Amino acid sequence: MRRAARRATPFARRPGAGFTLIELLVVLVIVGLGAGLVALSLGSDERRTTEREAKRLAGALEHAAATAQWRAETLGVSAEGSGYRFWRRGTDDRWEAILADDILSPRTLPAGITVTSAAYAGAPVAPDAILPFRPSGRNEPFTLVVGSSTWFLEIDADPLNRVHLAVTADSR
Repeated sequence: MRRAARRATPFARRPGAGFTLIELLVVLVIVGLGAGLVALSLGSDERRTTEREAKRLAGALEHAAATAQWRAETLGVSAEGSGYRFWRRGTDDRWEAILADDILSPRTLPAGITVTSAAYAGAPVAPDAILPFRPSGRNEPFTLVVGSSTWFLEIDADPLNRVHLAVTADSR
């Protein structure tokens, strides 16, 4: 019996032979790209979370201003550090927390994210202040700040209830 002759192919390996330089470089490039993508996604997660929460709050503020006009009642918002809450002024002129509205119900922010009231009608705001939305739709301008340890966004509302997001000077 004849043994079939083995043909040498360009990619045939000899027993005990190592990797070629090209193979090692390809693997290193792939590992480097993967590590870079992981570092980017982990490093910017805090920024994305802060931006997402600021946009969510900005939308809720616009909704609250429109709801105050539509229902002809005074609503308000308070920033409580780790979250925010919307309020309704009752018939007895006292603030009552809004609990039964999907958009205006109290919101606790993710760990590491805070919200504070910065200004109302151009003046500093007490930490426990409730910023009102009048039924007339004519509101004072105000600023809330949503931030993390490295990234801060200002939510500025003008008298026409338009809300704008801006990166503050404190962001790095």
